[in-house]
Amino acid sequence: MLITRLEKHIDLLLTRYPSLECVKQDIIEAYLVFEKCYANGGKLLIAGNGGSAADAEHIAAELMKRFRMPRPVNKEFASKLKEIDPTRGEQLAANLEQSLMAIPLVAHEALTTAYINDVDGLGVFAQQLYGYGKEGDVFLGISTSGNSKNVMSATVVARAMGIKVIGLTGKDGGELATVADVAIKVPESETYMIQELHLPIYHCLCLMLEDRFFRN
Repeated sequence: MLITRLEKHIDLLLTRYPSLECVKQDIIEAYLVFEKCYANGGKLLIAGNGGSAADAEHIAAELMKRFRMPRPVNKEFASKLKEIDPTRGEQLAANLEQSLMAIPLVAHEALTTAYINDVDGLGVFAQQLYGYGKEGDVFLGISTSGNSKNVMSATVVARAMGIKVIGLTGKDGGELATVADVAIKVPESETYMIQELHLPIYHCLCLMLEDRFFRN
């Protein structure tokens, strides 16, 4: 059942993007790390710079609400909402969606700018990871070069805390690929071309996770 579920999404990805055949196994291995994390009550923390920062927020959006399939709250929680406030509770019970917790470390302007200004511009993701993370979580570092200094600093904290590291990078992989538990190195070297392949990969991962945790 697991292989069938994965293959459905992987096969569609590779049909649309044949060049990603070379990272098929890495995508599956990354998915299995994410699945174990969420099954054990963990969360995903994501960081990147520039276009990769936008990707970090995009991934969180796909995981924190429905991507393709409905994710209604369970009946017990729906009942609690209605008991507390019959009017608002009815609407909330109908509209709230279950989440897979994902925190984009790029999205907290007051915290990040304060740390950059007061302490260390290259340690901002590391500080957030130290504050938000716990053993069993996963850190997804997105870096087209694989050498982003602030992302690499975060990987040091992650490893010290027992947080798995997944790298999403380009053909060369950089330093990130040498320390990540799983590195997905897309077969491109030009920044924008790397980014163009990152998106279908993380969409595929989000589809697989949604299928695993929310399919009835």
